[in-house]
Amino acid sequence: MLVLSRKKNESIVINDDITIVVVEIRGDKVRLGVEAPKEVPVHRREVFDAIRRNEEANKAPSKADAAGASGET
Repeated sequence: MLVLSRKKNESIVINDDITIVVVEIRGDKVRLGVEAPKEVPVHRREVFDAIRRNEEANKAPSKADAAGASGET
């Protein structure tokens, strides 16, 4: 992991087309702005994890699907 120090209004650039800007620092919270192309999804970690869990649940065959695939009824 690369660890960088930044002050308010300073930024980092990722791969020429994604910019992360420190918008505000208040106590123990840092507000970040993300500039990225529309086709690049940007999510908070907890939202990203929920999306992944949902996708995995939709891919997993249900018990009814599994029974039907094995010829059982």
